[in-house]
Amino acid sequence: MQKKNTRTNFLNRHRFLLAGFLCLFGVCLLSAQDKKKEPEKKKTRVDLLHAEEAQADKVLHPDIQILIRSVKLRHDSMYMYCDSALIYEKTNSVEAFGNVRMEQGDTLFIYGDYLYYDGMSQLAMLRENVRMINRNTTLTTDSLNYDRLYNLGYYFEGGTLTDEENVLTSEWGEYSPATKISVFNHDVKLVNPKFILTSDTLKYSTATKIATILGPSDIVSDNNHIYSERGFYNTTTEQAELLDRSVLTNEGKKLTGDSIFYDRVLGYGEAFENVQMNDTINKNMLTGNYCFYNEITGSALATQRAVAIDYSQGDSLFMHGDTLRLITYNINTDSMYREMRVYHKVRAYRTDVQAVCDSLVYNSKDSCMTMYTDPILWHGAQQVLGEEIKAYMNDSTIDWVHIINQAFTIEQKDSVHYNQVSGKEMKGFFVAGDMRQVDVNGNVLVIFYPVEERDSSLIGLNYAEGSFLRMLLKDRRMEKGAFIGKANGTMYPMDQIPAEKYKLPTFAWFDYIRPRNKEDIFEWRGKKADQQMQKSDRKPLTSPRNMNIKRNK
Repeated sequence: MQKKNTRTNFLNRHRFLLAGFLCLFGVCLLSAQDKKKEPEKKKTRVDLLHAEEAQADKVLHPDIQILIRSVKLRHDSMYMYCDSALIYEKTNSVEAFGNVRMEQGDTLFIYGDYLYYDGMSQLAMLRENVRMINRNTTLTTDSLNYDRLYNLGYYFEGGTLTDEENVLTSEWGEYSPATKISVFNHDVKLVNPKFILTSDTLKYSTATKIATILGPSDIVSDNNHIYSERGFYNTTTEQAELLDRSVLTNEGKKLTGDSIFYDRVLGYGEAFENVQMNDTINKNMLTGNYCFYNEITGSALATQRAVAIDYSQGDSLFMHGDTLRLITYNINTDSMYREMRVYHKVRAYRTDVQAVCDSLVYNSKDSCMTMYTDPILWHGAQQVLGEEIKAYMNDSTIDWVHIINQAFTIEQKDSVHYNQVSGKEMKGFFVAGDMRQVDVNGNVLVIFYPVEERDSSLIGLNYAEGSFLRMLLKDRRMEKGAFIGKANGTMYPMDQIPAEKYKLPTFAWFDYIRPRNKEDIFEWRGKKADQQMQKSDRKPLTSPRNMNIKRNK
């Protein structure tokens, strides 16, 4: 029994010893790893290689050597030159005066009027007229500290870094000859022959000539302005990758996005997510989750919840389609004009007018907006449709519209009664944004409800047929109408209206399609299957004499 206990105690002692040894080994291993993270400090002495005269006072200053004229010192691979110097033997440090020069290899040279060098920490502090030269890069300042352990020079009282492409200035900065990376803080300015970049914080590589934007920054050239708080700008290729809601401005056009790619040489930019391209001159805007703009050709493209917004009239018009494309013709000439193309599933909303169609083109040359494939317009209680609708603008407001083939306008009186007019083609004329006159040509059919003046109650139903009709409107309602030429008509009292006379043969009320607000433009709702328009082969009519009569004022 005693032997068993002795054996057990022996094994336990060895277990504890083994565990302790393993813990000690782990601590040593971690300590060794931590030491590898820090640059190794060399303990070598600062050596005197040459001086024309050397002095020492072993009584008053036993640890100081005074060196005069043509002084040359060395610490490891670093050589130091100056007019005179003091060597402090106890601290292994040097003070150097006049025409100070430090050389490391054949690539790094540092000049100044004064140097204090600590051989223990390998830190050099140079003052007055300091220049650090690393191949094609020169750093100039009046106060520079150079840390040999980290191969890093930094200034803190203003400095300038110059390479083949750029000149950078700031209040504080650092430069690594090994990585060719510099960092600048406070009043940063990068001057390039083609642009100027100002920032609060900037990182710059003298090898790649890429500036990394780390704080609020502006890049200004003759033609445009970039604002960004985070991103990259290649000062050689003039390409930028910008993040965090950066802004690109060019001649009144402002492109904003969560991220932007911009090529200044090729003159185009791409923006991604929550994009806005705002034209402050013409007061319109493109939005979407992707936008492309070429400032040289004047072309633009927006997709992914793309919206064109016109805010020139105070009440903004919002227009959505799968794709919005802007094309500029004869740019930078007196004959310049633009086309806005929107396709497919187009929906538009403004408080006073709404529209849907499959595709749309606006041409600034004739200020005409053409709606294709099942176009429908709503104006208050009125609905207008046809195979094709052309709207002619005057200073961003509708001047007149032309409905081509199967033209049909409907005015809702209540849930049962509708004023209706159909014909081969129709022209509507506007005054101050309100439709005041409508001319209908070809196979005209009319259903009209006259009203009592005193209480606006319906008097009856007036059904008429003819070849040409002119209607006058007031307050967005049909006021009166008259046929020009032959016409047939019948007046039915309200209690004697035949069931088949309530609606014209092609009647369709598309209230379920109508955009309700600016958010509803994203919800496409097509026509019901039994209400699809069959496109005719007829071309627009040649307007007769009556169609050329000027509108009533």
